[in-house]
Amino acid sequence: MGEDRQHIVVTGARANNLKGVSLRIPQSTLTVVTGVSGSGKSSVVFDTIAVESQRQLNEVFPAFIRNRLPRYERPEFELIENLTPAIIVDQKPVGGGSRSTVGTMTEVSPVLRVLFSRYGEPSAGPSNLYSFNDPQGMCPECDGLGSTLQLDLDKLLDREKSLNEGAIRHSNFAVGTNYWKRYAQISRYEKGRARASGLPPVFDPDKPLAKYSQEEMDLLLYGEGFQTIRPDDFNNVAINDYEGLVPRLTRRFLKPGLEALKGKERRATEEVVTEKTCPACGGARLAPAALESRIDGRNIADYSAMEIGDLVAELERVAERWSGPVVPAALASLRRIRSVGLGYLTLDRPTRTLSGGEGQRLKTVRHLGSALTGMTYIFDEPSVGLHPHDVDRLVRLLRDLRDKGNTVLIVEHNREVIAVADHVIDMGPGAGAQGGEVVFTGGVAELARSATVTGRHFRATPGLKPRTRTPTGSLPVRGARLHNLRGVDVDFPTGVLTVVTGVAGSGKSTLVSKVFTAEHPRAIVLDQSAVGINPRSTPATYTGIWDTVRKQFARAHGLDASLFSFNAKGGCPECRGRGTITTDLAFMDPVTTVCEVCGGTRYRADVLEHRLGGRNIAEVLDLTVEEARGFFDDTGIARRLEPLHEVGLGYLTLGRPLSMLSGGERQRVKLAARLHEHGTVYVFDEPTTGLHMADVGNLLVLLDRLVDADNTVIAIEHDLDVVKHADHVIDIGPGAGEHGGRVVFTGTPAEMAAGADTTTARHLRESLPEGGGAGSAG
Repeated sequence: MGEDRQHIVVTGARANNLKGVSLRIPQSTLTVVTGVSGSGKSSVVFDTIAVESQRQLNEVFPAFIRNRLPRYERPEFELIENLTPAIIVDQKPVGGGSRSTVGTMTEVSPVLRVLFSRYGEPSAGPSNLYSFNDPQGMCPECDGLGSTLQLDLDKLLDREKSLNEGAIRHSNFAVGTNYWKRYAQISRYEKGRARASGLPPVFDPDKPLAKYSQEEMDLLLYGEGFQTIRPDDFNNVAINDYEGLVPRLTRRFLKPGLEALKGKERRATEEVVTEKTCPACGGARLAPAALESRIDGRNIADYSAMEIGDLVAELERVAERWSGPVVPAALASLRRIRSVGLGYLTLDRPTRTLSGGEGQRLKTVRHLGSALTGMTYIFDEPSVGLHPHDVDRLVRLLRDLRDKGNTVLIVEHNREVIAVADHVIDMGPGAGAQGGEVVFTGGVAELARSATVTGRHFRATPGLKPRTRTPTGSLPVRGARLHNLRGVDVDFPTGVLTVVTGVAGSGKSTLVSKVFTAEHPRAIVLDQSAVGINPRSTPATYTGIWDTVRKQFARAHGLDASLFSFNAKGGCPECRGRGTITTDLAFMDPVTTVCEVCGGTRYRADVLEHRLGGRNIAEVLDLTVEEARGFFDDTGIARRLEPLHEVGLGYLTLGRPLSMLSGGERQRVKLAARLHEHGTVYVFDEPTTGLHMADVGNLLVLLDRLVDADNTVIAIEHDLDVVKHADHVIDIGPGAGEHGGRVVFTGTPAEMAAGADTTTARHLRESLPEGGGAGSAG
């Protein structure tokens, strides 16, 4: 029993695809949970251990407080013992809106505000007067946002069209809408008139805007001071004060800010506005008094605009003159940020622009300064987006957390992170229904000798591929200067696999995803953003098989096909066909629980009584892509599901919401839809995200297939297995931020390994098997 108290003990876990998993996780150690995609790693770590830790922690609070905390369902398990409070560091976007920056997130900005309130000349006063989020400190012109939104009339109006033809391009003013009627169907109101008929219209709805007189255009855009009358939707009349198009749009959509708009309204507004740097503060966000206050000639906005590495040097000089805790506190936080490879960030960088990997490391840095011990830190693939050079820094950070007396639990595929684990848990043996079991537990040396998929790939050291393809041509980029790029000239060869690499922040994504794709807009960009815009999308709806499936059920039972749609008649009335209930807590992350009425099936009980091939409609949604290919006789269904199988997503269930997929899975779903094209340029943004080492091999086969089918493939990637497999490498660097932005190498992987003196080249050489031969494996 004494030994058990030193372990987190899980018995009989059955969340998702887990098959009664039992395991023991040593405390105060660094444990890596690995396994092929879909094997059950996240089900063990996040859906079982993390959720139960949070659920039990909330139970210790009084009822008054519990009612204001998220409510977690008890995961499926028989017993969990020796849990400690869990801190989850995931890859969810940091968010925080337009007022959240790296400085506010890491709490460095508040320390700088105290510094300037004490030592700035002239002082603006208390520290809150240096805050762009405080009404007294923010710029009065832009309300502390640093930019202003202005209507772009050329984007808003199609002057060749009339009002009846849709001259106003904002969707809220589309033909037939209420806003449209306030311009296209109005007459001037005459006191006592009960009807609009017979009165001349204010605007001729069939007259193109280009033929409006200046007076008519001014009236449409800026008019005011009179009332209008028009027919309403009930054969009555509506009388309103007239408001010109510009003040109405400004009041309704611009004044609240884009952050306050949702979905369609936000997208429509973004299309008709131009964001400009605030002319009053120059983008600094602050009121004049704060900007006039300086230390050694720099104001607080200058400090926030400096790269963190440079700001550390600046504050070290300041610390030599002023004693006290303020400057050391700021330096301690900044040095931690620099230590995890983020010294190229600036404190004024909006958090919404951070990558998942950058956000995850910043979340981790916050915990490094904590005095808490005995916690369980849970990480979701912390190596995502990291160059091998930065992985070394990540490992030091994880060890620091462990050495403070915490348990560090990591879901990870990266070979270098696995190598430093104190304990490894390998899930498998396969994905989906073929996974959900613990296939190995033990040390790293034992893993390397094991026969599991992870063990075999962990001990294998891929070499350079024996032959590289010859390019058929090139796609040039000339004089690229976006962000930190320094006038880059580079040719992307066609007909081959090109990998673009470099340390985080070096300029890879700017060069490829921004500059290259802008100059070559026909390229197919496969990134990790959301798939589609419908939150109810699933693999079944995305592939287009769902209508066919519902019609088969309908024909078999003589019913309406809409009865078998969870978005229509057949949906559970309690959760409206979602299968879950989401509680938005406003000040905390929303909490999602399974609907108690339908049990997560999404359907009404009477709909589930109807079966096809022995399964009801909800059970069909629970089929994986692989299982569905064998279940349906319809060749059309099999043909549509085949691309998902080819890109390695056969383990996904037909009903899994696409919003729940990882970034790498979303990327492969998009690829499945564009898989069999020819003569195309494909651009991938870190396609190995979320992939096990075995799945990386499958990805490389797929990329080879694309190239061999007369396509050009360009991949932004850190994984050295992919770099070794490239035909051509473009390395950006030499460092990050202002120390990057240049092409430091172009050529084949063999040429890079043989003589290049770059960070990537050094790590490439170290990763080659002994002798470095092409095609070698350990």
